[in-house]
Amino acid sequence: MNVSKLSGFASISLEEMNGVSLLKRVDTKFLTSSSELSKLLPALYSDYQILEIDGNRLMNYSTLYFDTQDLRCYKEHHNGKAKRHKVRIRRYVESDICFLEVKEKQNSGMTNKVRCSIDNFETTLSTESKQFIENATKKNWELKPALHNAFKRFTLVNTQRSERVTIDVGLEYKTDSTTKEFKNVVVVEVKQVKQNTRTPIYSILKSNRIRTVSFSKYCMGVSNVFSDVKSNTFKELNLKINQLNY
Repeated sequence: MNVSKLSGFASISLEEMNGVSLLKRVDTKFLTSSSELSKLLPALYSDYQILEIDGNRLMNYSTLYFDTQDLRCYKEHHNGKAKRHKVRIRRYVESDICFLEVKEKQNSGMTNKVRCSIDNFETTLSTESKQFIENATKKNWELKPALHNAFKRFTLVNTQRSERVTIDVGLEYKTDSTTKEFKNVVVVEVKQVKQNTRTPIYSILKSNRIRTVSFSKYCMGVSNVFSDVKSNTFKELNLKINQLNY
């Protein structure tokens, strides 16, 4: 991606953006390539501001996903269970903050995210973290680290309505034995209180024939890194991802 394209946006601070945090929201995802992204960004300059922290607009994120021994979180998503959870620890590198986060996809299609601040990554979950997860999910899990994910993100905030757009580039996944990189794949995620397809980002993506896709970065990683998991549901998606990557 041509990073210079980000300079065309007016900036917004983290404090100003917190009013559009959208922890309860509808998420809509799109996939495109780095070269395509660079072409469409200028059309968004007048309608969106970009998050800037200490002069940085492209932020580093580091995430550790947790799952059960038999990958229950992954399998529930793969099998189409309407209500499901993802558990992760995410470090916001430039901000130097770390959160334990639980995302719940509800039957209605809404995503609810709850989180608590922690000091750093926990490869073994503390008693407090386990209790937080149990309270959030109403389940007693036996969780362990499953997959590490790193990427760079910039965040756009609509100047007229409650809408936030995160754009992730340079995705990388790691286990103890394997690394998989998706350097040319771009994940665009539109976050809204209620889905509204008449916003500038939707118009630009539609005009460039970039269509919505249903997936999670965690499942994308597992289905491409783990050789012994069922991934039939993601076959078409993974074909598209790997085509974009070259």
